[in-house]
Amino acid sequence: MDTLTHLSYGTGRILRVTGPLVEAEGVRGSAMYDLVALGESGLPGEIVAIRDAVVTVQAYEYTGGLAPGMPVRTLGRPLSATLGPGLLGGIFDGLLRPLSAVGAWLEPGSIEGEAGTEPRMWTFTPRVAEGAEVRPGESLGEIEDAGPVRPRVLVPPGCAGRVEGLVGPGGHPEDTVVATVAGTPVGITSRWPVRTPRPVRERRDTGLPLRTGQRAIDLLFPVALGSTVAVPGGFGTGKTVLLQQIAKWCDADVIVYVGCGERGNEMADVIEEFSALTDPRTGGRLAERTVIIANTSNMPMMAREASVYSGVTVAEYFRDMGLNVVVIADSTSRWAEALREFASRTGALPAEEGYPAGLASAIAAFYERAGAVTTLGGDTGSVTVVGAVSPPGGDMAEPVTAHTQRFVRCLWTLDRDLAYARHYPAVSWAESFSRDAEALGAHHAATDDPDWPARTARVAGLLAEADRLADLVDLLGIGALPDQERVSFLGGRLVREGVLQQSALSERDAHSGAEKSAALAEAVLAVVDRCRELADRGVPAARLEEVDFTPVLRAREEAGPDDAATVRTLRETMLARLGEVT
Repeated sequence: MDTLTHLSYGTGRILRVTGPLVEAEGVRGSAMYDLVALGESGLPGEIVAIRDAVVTVQAYEYTGGLAPGMPVRTLGRPLSATLGPGLLGGIFDGLLRPLSAVGAWLEPGSIEGEAGTEPRMWTFTPRVAEGAEVRPGESLGEIEDAGPVRPRVLVPPGCAGRVEGLVGPGGHPEDTVVATVAGTPVGITSRWPVRTPRPVRERRDTGLPLRTGQRAIDLLFPVALGSTVAVPGGFGTGKTVLLQQIAKWCDADVIVYVGCGERGNEMADVIEEFSALTDPRTGGRLAERTVIIANTSNMPMMAREASVYSGVTVAEYFRDMGLNVVVIADSTSRWAEALREFASRTGALPAEEGYPAGLASAIAAFYERAGAVTTLGGDTGSVTVVGAVSPPGGDMAEPVTAHTQRFVRCLWTLDRDLAYARHYPAVSWAESFSRDAEALGAHHAATDDPDWPARTARVAGLLAEADRLADLVDLLGIGALPDQERVSFLGGRLVREGVLQQSALSERDAHSGAEKSAALAEAVLAVVDRCRELADRGVPAARLEEVDFTPVLRAREEAGPDDAATVRTLRETMLARLGEVT
């Protein structure tokens, strides 16, 4: 097939419309991935193929009303995100067009927020002097009134030289050019192509943990700053709630939440909760350091495909300021379904289950944009990507889940049996993994918690032993096991109910600090050790199973998020109770 990447300039006309697929001819001056305006209303689309004089466009809005013969014009640039201080606290669609200030409906044909709204005013404070020599990525100044995170105005990539025309401190419209660097104007806002990763000086391994506040994750399957995570789980296993908990409580500087094809009521809940929740780090609203991209299941399918790239581009913008950013994509399966639908309309050769043959490459390219880096300006920042996967029917062997597991460093598989047993978060300790655990264990051992590796290994071993014994118990009954194995089985229950369970609705246990998590694990392990000692002394396991373990099981609810002292007190109460067992 003779594929051309450039044609000469001109305005073309539509030949064919098939859902979001539009074919046109005569669009001269166009290039691959250029934005185009379709029809009289200028519906946005992106060129995805050029063959001879015919271009194929994926439309980002509903194409009802488009017809052959209508005009098509190229905008001469790729799909780009407008990056600036107005992102924080905002709600956007998949093309990063603001939804919070456009009324009930977004007007058809508005592209990337260019809907004629009045420019917002921002307070700019210079951090360099007129005539200073600057390099790419260096800060020219800060925006003072953008919330708890102060965005910086950075020298663009590929631009270096003398600062000229620097504006003074004070209020300026967001379209203000604050300085000129080597002839290049630098504004409060900038644009960047969403499919192009922003450049960095180098990628690096931080070995630093991203604390999520969820014990099942932080204790067993921790994630490093700049790493990648997949959260596969069938319907009803609690993916959305778990991702919302991570967004609320993780210790990142900025959260980018991408609702990619999820139900509208779920996105409404996310927006409402984030708007009402107090930020534990700043005391303000959590929404003030959150960017929400809402592209729900009833919104245009191809804008859903673009939404994940818009989200990660926003994350890279804040990363370049030396911040740690978490991108939460819920869910990447809906994104992959958009790729499949468009591929079927273009006649692309289908692979497994109808997905395009390039699905694995697309998934890999998305997760590769995560990482801890040294920025062009010399700061350290990171983008951590957490993507939900929704396998149809809970089939973990389907293509999206299978390919995703190949490219991520952490897998938090949600188990249907645990969810149906009301065990939340339903993270399976048998089917999940963390490739970051070893490095993070070494970090904890060298800095804040020398016992972390041994404690984690003991908890994981106890769960594995209890799972092994569960099959024998189902077959033979608990009475057929030796006393020590019955204690191990009991210990597994105590770990599950006393440590790993965590209610997202609890005022005291929705979030668990590192000290409380460690204290709970140590309490359960100490109780299991005492039970083993008693069994060795001849105390029947049946007698131990009759003991009331309420103090250790209720410790997670009795203690606040950072209250390790109460947990230790309840542990001593429980050990004293076991001391009375004969």
